[in-house]
Amino acid sequence: MFASPRKLRDLGIVGMNDRNINLIAEHNPRPLYPLVDNKLQTKLLAAEKGVATPELIGALRTQHDLQDLESFLAPHDGFAIKPAKGSGGKGILVIASRREDLFIKTNGQELPIDEIRRHISNILSGLFSLGGTPDVAIVEELILPDAVYRNLSVEGVPDIRVIVYRGFPIMAMMRLSTRESDGKANLHQGAIGVGLTISGGRPVKAIQFNRRVDEHPDSGADLMSIRIPNWAELLELAARSADATGLGYIGADIVIDRRYGPLLLELNARPGLAIQIANNSGLAPRIQAVDALRPRYFRESPRERVQRAITLFD
Repeated sequence: MFASPRKLRDLGIVGMNDRNINLIAEHNPRPLYPLVDNKLQTKLLAAEKGVATPELIGALRTQHDLQDLESFLAPHDGFAIKPAKGSGGKGILVIASRREDLFIKTNGQELPIDEIRRHISNILSGLFSLGGTPDVAIVEELILPDAVYRNLSVEGVPDIRVIVYRGFPIMAMMRLSTRESDGKANLHQGAIGVGLTISGGRPVKAIQFNRRVDEHPDSGADLMSIRIPNWAELLELAARSADATGLGYIGADIVIDRRYGPLLLELNARPGLAIQIANNSGLAPRIQAVDALRPRYFRESPRERVQRAITLFD
C-alpha cells in the first residue's frame, strides 16, 4: 500500500525535498554545520555553553598518539571510541569492561589492545568519516543507562532523538538497539524507534524497519510501557543544545545516565524523517504551529519554550 504525494501532504508528512529545501536550507546556515558534523567541536561547544555531555577522556589526532595507547587507556575499564566526523553509528566502538589484557565489548567479544589500536588507526585515516577525510578519534566515558531502560536495548544504550525547530521541541522518538542493528541505535540497521509524546514522553507507537512492533524482538520487553524520567529536563537540554549551535532545525540525541541524568550525545543538522512514522503524525502541522507563535515567544528561555511546546503538542 502506497500513499500519493498529495495524500502525504494532507497528512502533514514532511518529505525529503521539503525537509532539504524548507527546513535545512532555510534554517541551518551552512557555515554552522561543522559545529554538529564534528563531534569533537560539538563537545567543546557544549562545554562552553554548559550543556551536559559524556565526559571527554581524550582525543587521538595522529598515528603517533597510538604509541602510548596502553597507558592512555589504563585508568579506564569502560569507554567509547568514536570518529569525530562519523555518521550513522559507523566506527563507534564501545568497551564495557576489561579482563586482564583483554577489552570486552558490550556483546561479550574480547579484543586485544592491537585490535583497539587498529580500529583507532582506521578512524584517523578517515575510514568512517564523511567524505573519507582524515579524522580524530574521540574517547568518552562509558554511559551507564538508567535502570528504567533495562531490557529495552540490546548491546547498546538507548537514546532519545528530539527534533527542535526554531528553539521549540516539536517531536521525539526513543531509539533502541537490537542484535540485528549490532548494538547501534540506527533505524536503517534494524534498531527500533518508539514515538514519544512531547507533552509527557509517553510511547505512541514502536516501529522496526517501518513496521509496527509492540515488544522488543530480543528481550520481549513491552515497548508501550516505557516511561521517561525527567522528561521536561530532557526537552530543555535539547532546546539549549539547539540554541548553542544557532541552527533552526536540528535533531538532538540524548541519553539518560543513571549517575548524571540527561546527557547530550550528539547533534544532527539533517535529522531523518522516520520519526513521523513512529509518532503517527507529520511534522508539518507542528512546524506551522511554531511559525504562528508570537515573535516574543522566540525570545523566551529554553525552559519557557519547553513548557509552551508541552501545551502545544500531545
